[in-house]
Amino acid sequence: MADKAAPTATPNTGQVPLQPKLKVLSQYVRDMSFENVAAQKGITPQGQPAFNVQVGLDAQKKQDNNYEVVIKLQVNATTNEEKIFILEIEYAGLFNIENVAEQQMHPFLLIECPRQIFPYLRRIVSDVTHDGGFPPLNLDTIDFLGLYQQELQRRAQAEAAAAPKN
Repeated sequence: MADKAAPTATPNTGQVPLQPKLKVLSQYVRDMSFENVAAQKGITPQGQPAFNVQVGLDAQKKQDNNYEVVIKLQVNATTNEEKIFILEIEYAGLFNIENVAEQQMHPFLLIECPRQIFPYLRRIVSDVTHDGGFPPLNLDTIDFLGLYQQELQRRAQAEAAAAPKN
C-alpha cells in the first residue's frame, strides 16, 4: 500500500496551504414554470418526445464567504415537431466557501457548486414532468467543466470579434 505524500509547504512561507472548504447552507427553487402545452391544445402526444435542454449558470456573492449559485434550466419537449411541454426552473444553492484563491473563485463557483446541487435539480425535474402528466424526465449528467470552458471560449470569440481591426 502506498503512503500518502505529506502536504508540501508553499515556497517562501513554510506553511502548508489550506484545503478549500465548501459547505452547502441551503438549496431551493428560486423560480419554476411548467406548461403542459399538449393538454392545453387537447392533443395526446404520439411517439417518443425529443428534448431540447438549455443550461445557464449564475453566481453572486451574498456576504463574507457566502455565495448564491443558480442553475437555470429550460426544457422544451416536442413530438412530431409539436411542442408538448415547457419546463423552466432556476434552482439555487447558498454556499459557504473558504480557502479558495480569488483567481480560482469564478471556476469554483460555476463548476464545483453546481455539481453539488445538480442531483437535487434532477430529481425535481423528474417529479415535475411526472406530476405534469408525462413520463419522468431523467436528465443526463451535465459536464459543468465543459460548460464553463465553452462559455470562456464563447466570450473570447466575442471579444475578438468586437476588437477594433487595424
